[in-house]
Amino acid sequence: MARINLQQLRHSYCSTPQGKVDYALKEINSVWEDGGSYALLGPSGCGKTTLLNIISGLLTPSEGKILFDDIDVTNMPTSDRNIAQVFQFPVVYDTMTVFDNLAFPLRNRGFKEAEIIPRVHEIAQMLELEDSLQQRAARLTADGKQKISLGRGLVRKDVSAIMFDEPLTVIDPHLKWKLRSKLKELHQRLGITMIYVTHDQTEALTFAEQVVVMHDGLVVQMGTPVELFERPKHTFVGNFIGSPGMNILPAENNNGEIGFEGCPIKTSANTDINTLQGKLEIGIRPEFIRFAAEGNSNGDASAIPVEIIRVNDLGKFRIVEVKHEHHLIKLILPEQESLPSISPHIIFDPDKTMLYADSWVVD
Repeated sequence: MARINLQQLRHSYCSTPQGKVDYALKEINSVWEDGGSYALLGPSGCGKTTLLNIISGLLTPSEGKILFDDIDVTNMPTSDRNIAQVFQFPVVYDTMTVFDNLAFPLRNRGFKEAEIIPRVHEIAQMLELEDSLQQRAARLTADGKQKISLGRGLVRKDVSAIMFDEPLTVIDPHLKWKLRSKLKELHQRLGITMIYVTHDQTEALTFAEQVVVMHDGLVVQMGTPVELFERPKHTFVGNFIGSPGMNILPAENNNGEIGFEGCPIKTSANTDINTLQGKLEIGIRPEFIRFAAEGNSNGDASAIPVEIIRVNDLGKFRIVEVKHEHHLIKLILPEQESLPSISPHIIFDPDKTMLYADSWVVD
């Protein structure tokens, strides 16, 4: 297992990059602790797989260093980094049995059969493959084959880290939850450093202790699922995490006070907004917006008059879309609460209302 340290890491696929736009990875400085579970989360094209391939040695970065336990591995080949990688599509030897597939990494490194047999059975038991050990891999379903790929990554005890590049893409939706839970259980049992690449926030948030959110080649935030939800440092994180995502609304400076289309807004930011530069925005999650009590909104300056546009009933709660001026705002209404019948107004929770300047949070 290894502590992974990324220092001033940048990468461009251009031979002579001229500026930031030519870099698939902007500068990244990050430390991933030994034995931790991490998820690289972001949309397609944000740099997740590029970063994973650099860590694993499949790519050499244009700039910067990668350290495994203070050892510089930047120019070290993949074979010497002592890592395992599980790819998006299952890679199995169809003509081999499940047992031989799982044993292959150990046999390839000269382990004796007396060591291989108990280790293969241990991993097979963890992945619920014991009954299939003597079957040819070709006879398994897609999820069974992906279990083999996972098992080959887990079978070695001496790896520095295991990399997963969207390993559940080909798995049926109803089996994904089971395999995600199994991966988390395996991490807790084995304590191996695991890095999991995905564009699916559910996969990232349920698997990882620390989620690394990437956008346009940049790590915009690294934190626990709770931190990403309650305190997004960038508007992209607020909008990308959550279903529905955070409402991002334009803000203005009204004589030193934050306003939204003529309505005064209190935020969690403790700063003099006259010192801020750039585009100002407020962010508020749908969970932290409520309707003002009917008849009580006139005396509350923070109540925002709205028009109800759409209601989506999801059983235990409803997602209500409202409009103020020309801005759509989503809020979550508990099942037991009724919609206001006349003159609806909404109120933002000031402690959960974030202020952003040029997309970055103002503390």
